[in-house]
Amino acid sequence: MITEEATIREYYTALVEKDKSYEYKFIAAVKTTGIYCISTCYARKPKFENVQFYTTIAEAKAAGYRACKLCKPIL
Repeated sequence: MITEEATIREYYTALVEKDKSYEYKFIAAVKTTGIYCISTCYARKPKFENVQFYTTIAEAKAAGYRACKLCKPIL
């Protein structure tokens, strides 16, 4: 899990803006829904306090999250 505050803020901005340059650079996991997405997912964006960031899908899965049915992240 990514814990550096500056990186978290950077990634959250990229998530909200659906920045394609960040696609697969991080995985966003939403605590309230239990899903993980890529940066360009078109699902409604979570509140800042409800999202965690991981570097890989495997890390998000290991933390108990499941893949988003909208963006269908793969790797």
